[in-house]
This record gives sequence, C-alpha cells and structure tokens, in this order.
Amino acid sequence: MSSQPATAAAPQTSFPTTLPPEAAAFARQFFDAARRGDVDAFRAPLEAGLPPNLTNDKGDTLVMLASYYGHAELVSLLIQHGADPNRINDRGQSPLAGAVFKNELAVIQALLDGGADPLAGTPSGYDTAKMFGKLELWGEKFDKAKGKGSASSE
Repeated sequence: MSSQPATAAAPQTSFPTTLPPEAAAFARQFFDAARRGDVDAFRAPLEAGLPPNLTNDKGDTLVMLASYYGHAELVSLLIQHGADPNRINDRGQSPLAGAVFKNELAVIQALLDGGADPLAGTPSGYDTAKMFGKLELWGEKFDKAKGKGSASSE
C-alpha cells in the first residue's frame, strides 16, 4: 500500500509541453472534454484514430479523467475504442481506485465491465474500497472481475 493517502489531488488540469502550441491546444481540448464527459466530442475523433490512451504529463489518461469526474458513458466509449482501463498515472493511481474514492458507482461498473483490474495501482481499487468501507458493496464483484490480476504483472 502506498504512503500516499487515497485522498490525493484530482488529476491535473494543465500540463507543460514541448509540443507546438496548436498541438498542445488540440490535446488539451480532449482532456477538458473528458473532464466534462462530452461523449459527442470523442465519437468522430476516436473513429478517425484519436489515441484512446492519450495521456497528459502527469500520466492521466482520458479514462482516468472521465472516471474521476464520474462519466461512465465516456469511460465505456473509450474502452470500446481500445483505452486501457488499468493504465495508472504517475502517482500510481488507477482509474478504478479514483472511481471508488469518488463513489462513482456507474463508473466502477463500466471499468469492471471493460476489464479493469481491482488489484492495479497503489492504492488499488480493492485497497481503496477497503479503506472507505466499500468492500461489502464491491468485494464480490472485484473477486469475480474478468480483469482481476491482469495488470499485476505489468
């Protein structure tokens, strides 16, 4: 278990970059859309090849941001287009742990349906559920999760 509290700061909202200003602005609009849960902003770009694992300089993916801000429909769409539900950020946090911390029930289910590993990250989704007294609600689903243990060897 990490020495960091589960109440770590929200995913970062801005990031320094060496990208040309136009490219950075283009990427930033998708990070902002993920925070807002703007599903329509992603449909055509994902079909056209937008990387579903687009990541900011803190390691926060689109799935991480959509999960943290409670947008289950967007989480599902991103996973359907190949986003990794187990990608941890630079702090070792997983999208599932963030969703458990925020008590985002629909997001937790979308992540589990999409193959999230309840053991991924520090703290893991499982550890976070235990810390916040949510194992009774999620323990059995975590134990039966199709992604359980899949990220452990990464």
